[in-house]
Amino acid sequence: MGGNFDRQWKKAVLMAVLLLVCFFNVLVGPSAAAQLQRTIESGSNSSGGELSRRQLLANGLGHTPPMGWNSWNHFSCKIEEKLIRETADAMVSTGLAALGYKYINLDDCWAELNRDSQGNLVPKASTFPSGIKALADYVHAKGLKLGIYSDAGTQTCSLTMPGSLGREEQDAKTFAAWGIDYLKFDNCNNNNKSPKESMTSRADENDKWASYAGPGGWNDPDMLEVGNGGMTVGEYRSHFSIWALAKAPLLIGCDLRAMDRATLEILSNKPVIAVNQDKLGIQGKKVKKDGDLEHSTQRRVSGGKLSANVNSHDCKMYVLIPQ
Repeated sequence: MGGNFDRQWKKAVLMAVLLLVCFFNVLVGPSAAAQLQRTIESGSNSSGGELSRRQLLANGLGHTPPMGWNSWNHFSCKIEEKLIRETADAMVSTGLAALGYKYINLDDCWAELNRDSQGNLVPKASTFPSGIKALADYVHAKGLKLGIYSDAGTQTCSLTMPGSLGREEQDAKTFAAWGIDYLKFDNCNNNNKSPKESMTSRADENDKWASYAGPGGWNDPDMLEVGNGGMTVGEYRSHFSIWALAKAPLLIGCDLRAMDRATLEILSNKPVIAVNQDKLGIQGKKVKKDGDLEHSTQRRVSGGKLSANVNSHDCKMYVLIPQ
């Protein structure tokens, strides 16, 4: 099947999907929560509270788009510590961890509705009885990293747990104490902003932000849907390829414990992952549209240049053309 599979991959789309993260932000890397705490502190002492990209790169975070898994797309609020441990096990046993997928990220619904008497976030006792610190220790022992979720508003998007509004520094200290490596910071219940609904509309909306992506910060069109149903295998290949050329974080959104062979092969495609993880970090950008046919290019990668023809209404017939 290998040769045929490679030929099919050459037909997969590589098009720029560029999304300014108006509905969530991501901090990645070792002890990201501790870094967030330091950023808050340094920001309050700097002119305008802004850090240059050079300063951000110096902290060692986000040199390439993060790769890992997020719980929301498949499990929504139905998460618990046994699932997270089994997902970490599967990340290693499937070989995905060896390809660079390192983050195991909790999304919404992991905490109790109310903070404790000291104002701290509290892991939900019914689903995370061992606590988040113990879960982080388990994930770290696998050679992986643990991510967590919060929100810029008073409550998270699910309305089942508190947001971090007004308690950003306190929550950052909590996450640091637990050994958290990654923070997804959503934007619900803040100013009524809502994300675009579809993959293609996100591509068009975000195209203008390509020049801002690069080592230290990446535009993010949300987690992958590969393996979750509702698309053909060819469309899954296109979806994964789009995210790769867009230099989007490759965060798997399916159940790693129950992947079929086609899903694993798509997520394990080394040449496509290499495009996403290219050290130059130059994001692909749409350069031309002729009716339904779109032409996108990544003007420079370590080994040359990539371009692809893209029809936004048909995800099956596109060819990657090395230049």
